[in-house]
Amino acid sequence: MLEIGTGLGYQTAILAELAGHVWSVEIIEEFASHAEALLQDLGLSNVSIRVGDGSRGWPEHAPFDKILVSVAAGRAPPALLEQLKPGGRLVLPVGPELGQLLTVIDKDSAGQLKTRKIIPVRFSRLETV
Repeated sequence: MLEIGTGLGYQTAILAELAGHVWSVEIIEEFASHAEALLQDLGLSNVSIRVGDGSRGWPEHAPFDKILVSVAAGRAPPALLEQLKPGGRLVLPVGPELGQLLTVIDKDSAGQLKTRKIIPVRFSRLETV
């Protein structure tokens, strides 16, 4: 599983209990350091965190069964769609700064994408470098 937006690591800890391994990308180095310390204190060894631009994903470990983005984007980043495994699911908030729609994108076995808008939400914006 790929997580974009590690933050302080609380959601990452939950994902680590649900997934075999979580690769998580955080753009703010201080947040990533805090999350690594928290996850180590919790004894969770199935998480890898790196500091970087989440819109680029983590291609070295792709493809991913699941991708969860916890920051808003104007559209699904192309790199994340490419890194989604056929049969996989990407969940992210999509839309302008003042309000987004939680969006689920499923990739079928032929690589075709199906998008569903679920519920209005409001997240901070995805930062890129």
